[in-house]
This record gives sequence, structure tokens and C-alpha cells, in this order.
Amino acid sequence: MEFILRIPQSQLTLFEFPLENSKSQHEERTVPFSFDNIAMAGQSYEQRKTGTESAAEASKELKRKKRMKLVVYAAAFAIFQTIVILVFSLTVMRIKNPKFRLTSVTVEDLTAAPTPVSFNMKLSAQVAVKNTNFGHFKFDNTTIWFDYGGVGVGEAIVARGRSKARSTKKMNVTVELNSNNIPNNSSLENDIKAGFVALTCHSKLSGKVQLMKLIKKKKSAEMSCAMLLNMETRVVQDINCQ
Repeated sequence: MEFILRIPQSQLTLFEFPLENSKSQHEERTVPFSFDNIAMAGQSYEQRKTGTESAAEASKELKRKKRMKLVVYAAAFAIFQTIVILVFSLTVMRIKNPKFRLTSVTVEDLTAAPTPVSFNMKLSAQVAVKNTNFGHFKFDNTTIWFDYGGVGVGEAIVARGRSKARSTKKMNVTVELNSNNIPNNSSLENDIKAGFVALTCHSKLSGKVQLMKLIKKKKSAEMSCAMLLNMETRVVQDINCQ
């Protein structure tokens, strides 16, 4: 017995294989071999190599610039420190002698006679200790001597104290002057008759300047002043100190 299988023509197309299309697609995916392709590949490698070397050189250049900047900054900082130390040593660490001056004198009492020649007076004086250092100046007791014609006529005591850094300390002292030690052959009689008596005073103030509680240095201040006493108005004028 024979069996015959009949398949419609419309269904036969489902079993057909597109051999030609598959072959064409395979051919499209295949890259043909040529020397041009090899040259292009070599050129691409050289470009990548050149790019890598350029990046490395740029990185080295950047590092070199950073090192140069660090060197410049270090040099600038060293110069700045040197300048600061130099200014500090020339200003703060430079210790000077203070100044000791007679700033004003007031006559509290005055008695004078041309015959016999004599005078007695009581003066109130203000003295100042000017300290220009950056540390305080601690001074000891001192004496101010008053003279007429080189002869001592009285003295005043200045008590010990302290003048603060970069400041001026003012003190008031009282002194009594008389003509007991002046010889008779002096020009005092003429001066009293003229109404003007020239007086001088001098002193030396000794102490120590202290900086930052670490440095102590002995310093002294000398005073030499001249003044003119008006006997009529009882005013001390023309005070000049050196």
C-alpha cells in the first residue's frame, strides 16, 4: 500500500533557505587584506605612542613648574623672615638710653635781698623720664643738684620708680634753694638788682631696661638744664635741657 503526501505550493516557500543572501552577508563582514590597512594600523599606533609621550612630557613639565613654585615660595619666605628679624633687631631689640628732663618749675616762696646779698626760695619742679624702648625702665633713687655760678645752692630727691615701655613718666619734686654757699665776690648782687638770677641743675638717673622678662640691660639718663628766674614776677622762664 503506498501513501502519497501532498504539500501545498504555498507552504513549500517556508522551507526555502536564502543561501545567496547569507553568502552576501558573509562577504560584507569579511575585511579584505591589503598593505594600506597595515600602514593605517601602524600610523594609529604611532599616534597613540606620540600622545602618550606628550602626556608624559606635560606631566613632567607640570611637576617641574610645581617644584619651581615651591623653591620660589621658600626663597620668598626666607627673605621675609630675614627682613622681619632685621627690623626686629633694629627696633625692638635695640635698647637706648632714656631721657631725663626738667619740664617745668614753679616758685612757691621767694625772699631776696641785695644787701647783704642773699636769697631763699622754695621751688616745685616737674621732671620727666621718657622711655623710648619696647621694655620698661626701672630706675633707682637719684638727686638733682641746683647751682648758681657753679656753686651748689640746693638739691631735690627723685624717688625710684618705673617708666613703662614707649611712655613718659612725670614726677613732681620740691627743692629749697639758698645762697649760703655763694661767695661775697660773686655777681649775685648785680643779678638780684637786675631782677634775673640764672640757675642750672644736673643729675644722672641709673636703672635697667627689661625686655620680655628675659633681657635686662643697664642704662642711664643724664640731665643738664639751665633756667632764668625772674625775681619780680617770680616766674622761672627759658628752661633749656640737654
